Amino acid sequence: MYYVYSLKCKDGYYIGCADNLKERIERHTKGHVPATKERKPLKLDFYFAISDKYKAFEFEKYLKSGSGRAFTKKHLI
Repeated sequence: MYYVYSLKCKDGYYIGCADNLKERIERHTKGHVPATKERKPLKLDFYFAISDKYKAFEFEKYLKSGSGRAFTKKHLI
């Protein structure tokens, strides 16, 4: 499975994709991910499990787009 996830950060949200969600969240919280290193505290807001790798990365890309951010704000946050 591939996971598209959102982290609530001190200054907003971070959207990412990983094949091992637990390990990836650990890396974020330990400061090993440059994009979130200075944005702590972090909290998992939501995630989607998707079996197809390419669909998961396309969904992540969509959530990072303008219409994807609007969708997230309206339906998920």
